[in-house]
Formats: sequence, C-alpha cells, structure tokens
Amino acid sequence: MKNNLKVERAIMNITQEDLSKKIGVTRQAINSIELGKYVPSTILALKFSRFFNKPVNEIFRLEEDD
Repeated sequence: MKNNLKVERAIMNITQEDLSKKIGVTRQAINSIELGKYVPSTILALKFSRFFNKPVNEIFRLEEDD
C-alpha cells in the first residue's frame, strides 16, 4: 500500500509529532506508516481522512501486489 501522508503533512505544514498528537498515535507510528512499514487500521485511516478532509483513497492507495 502506498500513501501520501508526507505530502499532506507538508501541505498543512505540520510535523510528524504534530500529526501524531492530533490523530492519537506515536510519532514513530506516523513514521512507519509514511515509510510503508506499517499498514494502518481502518479506524486510523478514517482518522487521517477526517483530519486531512480527504477521502481515504486520496491518502492511501493499493498497489498491484496488494
């Protein structure tokens, strides 16, 4: 799964730490998601969607091998 969390954070000019506090996870979790090492739960993906005011599929997208 690919994501554009880093791009969305840059648009809003917020750090991983800022985002982690708003979403309710650790900064390390944000980092792992951005690097594609961790796939967020549905609930967490929906929290990102609400925070960035974008549909989930504009933040996360499946790859051919997913």
